[in-house]
Amino acid sequence: MSELSESIETAQAEPAARTPFEKAGQPGILRKLVIQVPCFNEAKTLPQTLADLPRQIKGFETVEVLVIDDGSTDGTAQVAETNGADHVVRLPRNRGLAYAFATGLETALQLGADVIVNTDADNQYRGADIPRILRPILEGSAEFVVGDRQIDTIRHFSRTKRWLQKMGSRVVRWASGTDIPDATSGFRAMTRDAAMQLVIYSDYTYTLETIIQAGKKGISITHVPIQTNEKLRESRLITSLPAYIWRSGVTILRIFLMYESLRVFVTLGLAFGSLGALISFRFLYFFIIGEGQGHIQSLILAAVLLIFGFQAFLLALLADVIAKNRYLDEEINYRLKRARFER
Repeated sequence: MSELSESIETAQAEPAARTPFEKAGQPGILRKLVIQVPCFNEAKTLPQTLADLPRQIKGFETVEVLVIDDGSTDGTAQVAETNGADHVVRLPRNRGLAYAFATGLETALQLGADVIVNTDADNQYRGADIPRILRPILEGSAEFVVGDRQIDTIRHFSRTKRWLQKMGSRVVRWASGTDIPDATSGFRAMTRDAAMQLVIYSDYTYTLETIIQAGKKGISITHVPIQTNEKLRESRLITSLPAYIWRSGVTILRIFLMYESLRVFVTLGLAFGSLGALISFRFLYFFIIGEGQGHIQSLILAAVLLIFGFQAFLLALLADVIAKNRYLDEEINYRLKRARFER
């Protein structure tokens, strides 16, 4: 197996046989599909996962498999090489799933991928469904496709876990303005251009964040039904339900505030200000009829609420300026990637 740097140089040196697929609405034969597999101590399950991946897919000239070894200590990288991975990236220490996913996107772009598919190393997703999630991209109707596991059909999910997954997806749909029913699914495909627009901020999971970003950035996103394999091991992402709920909730709130900070803080300002004004009018009424002395507490509360409302408006302005700067930074990053990965 060749070293990653040699593979990247080869990929960049090859002449582009066709125009790179960068936007939906450009169906046709594409040059390269890269299937990325983030891994952490998956030496036992990885052989089965790799064996299940298709190596020829209609619509692509070549299909390559990229494994990101996230600081494994069980020989995952060696197992990947032995079992046919075309490229293996080894991270010196465990950085988490979100970092490994982002590293995979960056590497796949360097390798010249026209489309990138992400799947899990625990063989949860069926390789035979990869053509299915690629179909909307090949037809030019979407730039980002998420595999819908149809949560109610997964037998090894407890009732509580199914409910939490569906509630989390509902919140993501509201926050992103999309209609993705299974937001936590890691089985997804995206075009080269969509991948260049995504910026992973979370250090926990990429699944929720990328859907919210896609919705806010106007990336055309859709979903297709898929099936799952039998469970080979317990989830490492969900060590406990309370911790999972907390960390997922923080991720959703953080990303939502990045893109909707003005609306959030203006709403808070109006709520505090309106309540403070009502209490002020109430105090004024009693003051006019000569009973104001007995309602000093209302006056204090009204003043506190009005101050909170004013501060919320100031935070709205500040957050909006920060959001605009972040948008410009992301746009610059996107344009730099386009220039860097131009073929």
